[in-house]
Amino acid sequence: MALNSFFLHGSSSEQRLIQSLINEQLSMYGMEVAYIPQRIIRKETIMEEVSSSQFTDKFMIEAYLSNYDGYSGSGDILTKFGMQLKDEVTLIISKEKFEDFISPFLSNIPAAQNTTSLRPREGDLIWFPLGERLFEIKFVEHEQPFYQLGKTYVYELQCELFEYSDRSIIDTSISDIDQSLQEYGYIKSLTLFGSGSYASAQTTLNDEVGYVKKLNLIDDGYNYTTVPNVIIDSPPDGGVTATAVAITSCTGNFCSVRELYLTNAGAGYIVIPNVIISGTTGVGATAVAEIDTDSNGIKEIIINDGGSGYNKSPVVTFRADIEDFPGTVPTGIANVSAAGTVTSVYISHAGIGFTVPEYSAPIVEFAASATITGIGTYIFNEVVTGETSNTTARVKNWNVSTKVLQIANIAGTFLDGEVVVGSASSARYTISDLGENPSSEDKYDQNDEIQTESTSIIDFTEKNLFGNY
Repeated sequence: MALNSFFLHGSSSEQRLIQSLINEQLSMYGMEVAYIPQRIIRKETIMEEVSSSQFTDKFMIEAYLSNYDGYSGSGDILTKFGMQLKDEVTLIISKEKFEDFISPFLSNIPAAQNTTSLRPREGDLIWFPLGERLFEIKFVEHEQPFYQLGKTYVYELQCELFEYSDRSIIDTSISDIDQSLQEYGYIKSLTLFGSGSYASAQTTLNDEVGYVKKLNLIDDGYNYTTVPNVIIDSPPDGGVTATAVAITSCTGNFCSVRELYLTNAGAGYIVIPNVIISGTTGVGATAVAEIDTDSNGIKEIIINDGGSGYNKSPVVTFRADIEDFPGTVPTGIANVSAAGTVTSVYISHAGIGFTVPEYSAPIVEFAASATITGIGTYIFNEVVTGETSNTTARVKNWNVSTKVLQIANIAGTFLDGEVVVGSASSARYTISDLGENPSSEDKYDQNDEIQTESTSIIDFTEKNLFGNY
């Protein structure tokens, strides 16, 4: 017999109506959950089991909680392996909403990391806000209700409480989600300390206008076997004579002048002084001076503390106690001794526009050397790297007072005495204690506590009372 011709039996308009009604009910009676897709990092070649994955994306979607009277599943189980929670939830989401608002983003994930973007996948996670817990999708039912008017409209997600392992990296940028697993998994504690110290210096400004602001090298000369002297004419009327040094570059035993730096910018210059480069060997190097007769600049830089741990010249910056420098910003270069301390700072440009006493002398700041540690604050979930071993891990917790860094997802082996650097925070500390007894923290893993308490009432010497060997 033919179907009744007065009914459409599943037209597209009827299907759209049902989908719209379902979407409306989900938005009224559902809750907002976070759908967190799994990115597969590595699979075992034989069993195709996911051995490493990460969860970095999150998408908010409305979901209806089917088991409204409480968690389903086996609940709390006490076994010979400890206590386990087997809570389960069943969530219903709109098929249309998923396909319109989540699938397009999943399709951008590389195929090797994502098995399908067309539907929710087993292995993906759901953040359940009522219990503030993560659930793993174990099965996706897409045919219930069964083809109303010839189409399905929802996905039923059967989810089980997520069991965290170190093969999973969760970094969604939502603190409630990421930090919910802060105390789970294999956690290693590193005791750190700081080493090395910053150099410090102070600047002085010229007492009067008229100073050498920089030296310009005209000809680098040739055949210098020793570093030549730099002599600058004195200013008139008893001013302060500027002083400078030459830096040479060599090929074999023969050198030429590469750069000229001021060690004192002098004061009281009203005309450009002569600059003479002379030495016991070599000829031809010439230079001219630039002066400023309208304002003041840096006169000299005095080292207060040479610091320690510098294996190369640190970058030198100048900071004023005002919002902006009044003219050109001073520049300089630091000199480091074989012992790793800053011995002096040469001036490459003395700056322009300072007025005494309106402006105080600029502050000198030295960048940290690679060997200076004990700075910064590690950030939860950031990747840290050992500079010597290249071992990486993720930060679980950083206690700034005790200097104990707790890490997980460790790839490699950290070395005693190496520097641990934060990828996001740039924090740098040196390992003093590797923490030889790492702990596997699990809120529901209480094997040791159970066995300790049970020894007072159960005799384990004869046999295993919870199973057979």
